[in-house]
Amino acid sequence: FGISNTPTSVSNLSQVSAISGGAAHSLAVKADGSAWAWGDNDRGQLGNGTSIISNVPVAVSGLTQLSAVAAGGAHSLAVKKDGTVWAWGDNHLGQLGLGTLGGDQLTPVQITSLAGVKAVTAGLGHSVALKTDGTVYTWGDNHTGQLGRGTLGRGTSGGASATPGQVIGLSNVTAIASFGAHTLALKADGTVWAWGDNHLGQLGHGTAGGNSPLPVQVTGLSNITKIVTGLALGAGGIHSLALKSDGTAWAWGNNFTGQLGTGSFTSSPVPVQVNGLTGGLFIAGGGAHSLAVVTSSSP
Repeated sequence: FGISNTPTSVSNLSQVSAISGGAAHSLAVKADGSAWAWGDNDRGQLGNGTSIISNVPVAVSGLTQLSAVAAGGAHSLAVKKDGTVWAWGDNHLGQLGLGTLGGDQLTPVQITSLAGVKAVTAGLGHSVALKTDGTVYTWGDNHTGQLGRGTLGRGTSGGASATPGQVIGLSNVTAIASFGAHTLALKADGTVWAWGDNHLGQLGHGTAGGNSPLPVQVTGLSNITKIVTGLALGAGGIHSLALKSDGTAWAWGNNFTGQLGTGSFTSSPVPVQVNGLTGGLFIAGGGAHSLAVVTSSSP
C-alpha cells in the first residue's frame, strides 16, 4: 500500500477492454468478458465473496460476457452483452436495484427488472442505466433529486428508491455520466442534460444552488460527443466536463483547485472552454482535477 506520484502499471492485468474507478475501488473488463476488481472492499464492492481489501486485481465471482462496468461510492455495476445488469456491494440506499434498502451483496446479483441496457454509470449512492432505446433508468439515493424522477428527499419519502424507474422527459440519449450526486445525459442531437445536485453550479444551467429533480438543459452546449463528471470524494466539490466534435473541451461547476482549466479558481455555473486545449479525444474528471487525451498535434 502507498501513494504514487507517477503512473504505475496494475499488476497481473492485461487485455483490458473497459475500466471504471470508484471512490476507493476500481473495476476492469478483460477481452474475455470477465471482470476484475481491486481496492477497498468493506461493503463487498469487489464482488469476490469477501469483504477483504485487495491491492491486486481479483476476479469478480460468476460474471462472464461483460461489455461494461461502473464503480460507485461503495457499489459496483456491470452490463452483460445480453443487456442484463448485475450489481454488488453497498445497498443501504437501494443502489443495487434489488427492491429493498440494505443488505450488502458480496457477489453479483442480477437486477431482474432491467433489460436491453447498453451502458451504466454509478454515483456515490445512486445508479443509472441507459437502454438501447435511448431511455434512462435510475435507482438508489435521491436526496438531491439525482434520480431525475421529479422528487427529492432522504429515506423513502420522495427519496431513495430500490427499484429502477425511468427518468422523466428524457429520450434519444446516447451517453450517461455520474459520480457524486448529479447525473449528465448526452442526447443524439449533441445537447447535454443534467439533474440532481447543483450547489456549485455543476448542472450548468446558469445558477449555482437549487437542486433539480428533473433534467435541465446545460446552457450553450451543442455538438457534444463525450461527457464526464468529476469524482466527489469526501467534502470535495464536483464539476462536469464535455468534449465537442471540434476537439475543444468545456467545463463547469466547482473550480476551487483549478479543475475547470480556465486559468482561474472561480467556479462557473455555465460551461466555459478549457484554455489552450484542442484536438481532444477523451476527457476524465477526478476529485479535484481533470484530464484529457489529445492528438499529437495539439499543444
